Amino acid sequence: MQAPLVDVILVAYNSRSTLRLAVQRLVGFAEVRVIVVDNASPDDSVAVVADLPVEIIRAGFNGGFAAGSNLGARRGSAPFVLLLNPDATIGPEDLMTLVGALTATPRAGLAAPRVEHPDGRLVWSQRRFARPCSTWAQALFLHRVWPLAGWTDEVIRDPAAYDTSASPEWVSGACMLIRRSAWEQIGGLDERYFLYCEDQDFCRRLRDRGHDVLFEPSATARHVGGVSSNAGETLPIAAQSRLLYAEHHFTCPRAALQRAGIALSAATHMLSNARRPALRRGHAGALRRALGAKA
Repeated sequence: MQAPLVDVILVAYNSRSTLRLAVQRLVGFAEVRVIVVDNASPDDSVAVVADLPVEIIRAGFNGGFAAGSNLGARRGSAPFVLLLNPDATIGPEDLMTLVGALTATPRAGLAAPRVEHPDGRLVWSQRRFARPCSTWAQALFLHRVWPLAGWTDEVIRDPAAYDTSASPEWVSGACMLIRRSAWEQIGGLDERYFLYCEDQDFCRRLRDRGHDVLFEPSATARHVGGVSSNAGETLPIAAQSRLLYAEHHFTCPRAALQRAGIALSAATHMLSNARRPALRRGHAGALRRALGAKA
């Protein structure tokens, strides 16, 4: 039996509606081993792929995306690890394009494809590292005035930037191929991040160890997004992760400035969503986290 070239890791949580499609495109491909980690999904997500040739790991509890990804990666041994969201899809040809990009660039530890919505619209998947200036700019909605300015937003919103190969500071974790040697060198994802920012933190640590991050537009993935949670539900978690990232990577003064910016952003977005109760509650929860409250 041929040893797999890529271990594909999918972490499932309330993913019943999308998981089978994500898995189906890759099963039966000799170079790929598919590992699905079930983070104690209330909807028993993995039941929809139980008849497919995949390895299923039932975590028994929901430790978050990072913990689930690490659990899946430890089960495999292939030279490349693909982290794929359960609401994303990538075909074997595009996956092999990413493998080729990493193989051709020894300094690179990670390669990510162009990501599109199911209808073909571009997903802004290239990012800049979080900085207090961009956090404050977003809090004051300046990114809507100057959407292409590097200081107003972490998201790269220039369509031209997605037409050619690039080396962004970090990329969305919806679909990213990682060289296993680099993964093991930095210890995988940081499990202190329950959800959000674990991809940013991972790319930051990769770069700190001298590895490059690649964006390869000749490979394409599709991503639905937002299917496992309701509107506003994860905003407090996102705020907590942004605070954690600042604590890990900023000096104390910059971390304090970032915390203030996260609090201001939650407050201004809470006010701007006054007529949308679910989002208003979500931003209110984010504000409490930024102010140091438990909930």
